[in-house]
Amino acid sequence: MQISLSVVLATFNEAEYLSACLSSVQGLADEIIVVDGSSKDKTRELAKAAGAKVFQVKNQAIFHINKQIAVTKATGRWILQLDADERVSQELTQEILTIIHQPPKFSGYYLPRKNFFLTKFLTKGGQYPDYVIRLFQNGKGKFPCQSVHEQIKISGKVGYLTNPLIHYADQYFSRYLLRFNRYTSLDAHKLFRQKKTPGILMALNYFIAKPIVWFFSAFFRHKGFIDGLPGFIFALMSSLRFPVIYIKFWEAYHENRP
Repeated sequence: MQISLSVVLATFNEAEYLSACLSSVQGLADEIIVVDGSSKDKTRELAKAAGAKVFQVKNQAIFHINKQIAVTKATGRWILQLDADERVSQELTQEILTIIHQPPKFSGYYLPRKNFFLTKFLTKGGQYPDYVIRLFQNGKGKFPCQSVHEQIKISGKVGYLTNPLIHYADQYFSRYLLRFNRYTSLDAHKLFRQKKTPGILMALNYFIAKPIVWFFSAFFRHKGFIDGLPGFIFALMSSLRFPVIYIKFWEAYHENRP
């Protein structure tokens, strides 16, 4: 008999966060799948201690490749995909249990996500509700595995849940900078793979137009100023990713010229 819900994760050096994540799905998950990208810390040991089925693979630059591997290993009728720095609240647990134990109305669901940044959960700046597709019927959802920013693609209709997923991605600025560096590198290499050519118009777009538009949209149009200094820092750093992406792309272009 097929189980009701599989919780799936891809991990890499997530010992600091993983136990709290897996504790939050006790009583919800019938099966936990962890695909680990050869962590150097105790991630796999912690996952096994929580009762997860653990698979060790190579770490991937496009992390969604390992997330998709985890999806393919799930045996439940429904799949809940999580990151190690996320938590499922009791309210969200009850909402998910209601969904999966009734005749399905949708193939997948968007979950609103609350993002913690430095000292608080952001409420504005386009960061809440930060809708992400995470709950879907087995066989109806798949990661495209093309970009770090992509959503799961659902075959069928997609609904919305009301209780938020809790996300502790950036409690420390140092952790934010690590993610900032990794994501800008991935975006730069995407431009390189697309065979873009750096030039004055592209430079003006990435150094001036994109940062200005993004900052004013996040901080003023979407009222990021309501979140105080964290809201300002988030809007500023998000806008600064564009010149960093361009510099890394320009560097890769010149390093690989014949």
